[in-house]
Amino acid sequence: MLYDAPSVRATRVYLVSPGSPLEVISAIEGWTKVREPGGKLGWAEAKVVSARRTVSIAVANAVVREAASATATPVFEATQGLILELLETTATGWARVKHRDGLSGFIRASEVFGL
Repeated sequence: MLYDAPSVRATRVYLVSPGSPLEVISAIEGWTKVREPGGKLGWAEAKVVSARRTVSIAVANAVVREAASATATPVFEATQGLILELLETTATGWARVKHRDGLSGFIRASEVFGL
């Protein structure tokens, strides 16, 4: 649940699905200000924000590849909104991700939300 201020007495503004990536904006005394994939800002209790990193596909279709290269063999295609576990990022603009079914590979960082 996202609130409009860092308090459980504040107005609830948005319900976030479990596992959804959130961009952390700031944190104060048990609260984290975040942005969700649709762009909404809100406050979440820090205890409910997981350290497990996820990203969501931000483009209509993206290709996850075996290596961090546009010419690498495709592993699978991902459609907009799909949530993937973030394993690591590279200095060259790629992110290594894992699908819940176990497939993993690299995707362009510009094609995901949550980095």
